[in-house]
Amino acid sequence: MVEKARRARVEESRPDAEAESGADADREWEILAREGADDPPRYVGTVRAEDAAAAHEEATRLFCWYDREVWVCPAGAIRRFSADADDAGDSESELAVPESGSEGRTHEL
Repeated sequence: MVEKARRARVEESRPDAEAESGADADREWEILAREGADDPPRYVGTVRAEDAAAAHEEATRLFCWYDREVWVCPAGAIRRFSADADDAGDSESELAVPESGSEGRTHEL
């Protein structure tokens, strides 16, 4: 039987907080790309740019020359949840999925 992963939110320093306050005009953007219409998107890297259009241009130049689709996402909008955060024994971290409740997608054979 496969054990359900217990993930907790990971508190991270946010380098984009300075950008939001106006201290730094550049922003980091996470880039995902897809080669074909039926392919899943894959993470390709990070770029720094003032806006989404500039991030798309930079990502295309660096990573995505032939890709069919490119996604740009502000790095500050991404939140990470990790099973490792729960293992650290941080009693203050809140589990992403509560222990109680049933999950209909899991079946024991």
